[in-house]
Amino acid sequence: MSPACSAAEALAEFRHETARLALRDWREDDWPEFWRTTNTPAVMRWLGGVADDATRTAARSRLEAYQRDHGHTFWVVERCEDGALLGFCGLKRSNQPGGPQGMMEVGWRLREDAWGKGYAKEAAAAALDLAFDQFDADEVIALTVQGNTGSWGLMLRLGMERREDLDFDSADFDPENPRIIAYSIARQIWQKAGAAGR
Repeated sequence: MSPACSAAEALAEFRHETARLALRDWREDDWPEFWRTTNTPAVMRWLGGVADDATRTAARSRLEAYQRDHGHTFWVVERCEDGALLGFCGLKRSNQPGGPQGMMEVGWRLREDAWGKGYAKEAAAAALDLAFDQFDADEVIALTVQGNTGSWGLMLRLGMERREDLDFDSADFDPENPRIIAYSIARQIWQKAGAAGR
């Protein structure tokens, strides 16, 4: 384990490490850095645009409520090599108006300079492992807008399948094209892919 990961281990109740990353609980001093690095036009392009104070406060409240109510949330993604906060990734219960309700949902958001390095896939794969092994999910979904090719491209690389029956409309993210598209993967498929060396 790297020194950065070792030093931080005692400070967080939840921590799950991969080869390069740690998914961990939020700390108070994470929030300014998270918003500084992710609340940008590029990162927020498909997430409703740069968030104002009220939107940021509401987002934090939701993430904290997921942890409190379900024991999981979109955790901090920390790079073990240097302790850098790269964004978030984790699990919630789907709850958007008009969409599927209560299903296990995986999601991620990484800062722009962390794109293209495989971090999102590494973190999302860890979250899926946790969903099936620790949180007893039978199926996990992921949601995005049609225009966010990077996001649904990752869903495909994770082995998820398109689920048009779960699509719905929400103008919160891309008002010009409000269709939210869904992908999913079942426990058996994920575990079979892992056994085969994913």
